[in-house]
Amino acid sequence: MTHAHIEATSGGYVHLDIQGKRHRVYFETAGQGQPLLCLHTAGSDSRQYRGIMNCTQITDRFQVICFDLPYHGKSSPPEGWEQYEYRLTSQLYVDSIIAVMDALEIRNPVAMGCSIGGRVVLHLALRHPEKFKALIGLQSGAHVAPYYNLEWLHRPDVHGGEVCAGIVSGLIGPHAGSGDRWETLWHYMQGGPGVFKGDLHFYKSEGDLRELVGRIDTGKCPLHLLTGEFDYSCTPDDSRALAEHIQGARLNIMPGLGHFPMSEAPDEFIRHLMPVLEQILA
Repeated sequence: MTHAHIEATSGGYVHLDIQGKRHRVYFETAGQGQPLLCLHTAGSDSRQYRGIMNCTQITDRFQVICFDLPYHGKSSPPEGWEQYEYRLTSQLYVDSIIAVMDALEIRNPVAMGCSIGGRVVLHLALRHPEKFKALIGLQSGAHVAPYYNLEWLHRPDVHGGEVCAGIVSGLIGPHAGSGDRWETLWHYMQGGPGVFKGDLHFYKSEGDLRELVGRIDTGKCPLHLLTGEFDYSCTPDDSRALAEHIQGARLNIMPGLGHFPMSEAPDEFIRHLMPVLEQILA
């Protein structure tokens, strides 16, 4: 008989204002020490960081904090959401992160984001470098050109969740275990209607930073980039180009991993992450 196991993670809701609208945002924490704020990918939620939340090698020295963006996971949209099309913008994304930090009294965190989270850490480096001890971009590039028809992500004649999962399925590295692969896809299958499409408004058009990344000052806030070898959305070459334009940015390419390293292969990803965290603490 297998004994039950309860994870050492606590969760709750914080009520806060974002751009003048009241929100109910879900968050989870684990561990203690230096705050490590984790930002999920487009169309998914903070369950992607389950491996980080349960790694004592990390939680012994870091307080890991994850939250679901409004419209995602266990966070609700604001009242009146049904009257508008959801579209994530750079300003809304940054304002949401800062609002959560202020509400939870998160001071001087290391912020780590993947995909759209990897893009927004670049915006944070430009706009609020003084608020962070360091920034870690996973699958981080200044721009990604659309390579599929976004209209398929929100149509009444198809199952939106299955289409979203189908689109991202090829982005998972070929060596991911079956359980981790399908859990990553399950999170996408559960997304709200139009949410993935709305996130990609930021990722594929409005959040383009190609003309601005050269202004990032890593002397004000260190920037680390970790990119999976098998990602064709933000390719290793995309991240190399980004690192070349940001003086002092540190880049590592992770062999065998894809677009969702923390979710598709948590143990392997942590082996790449730990030297970065050690360097930040040092």
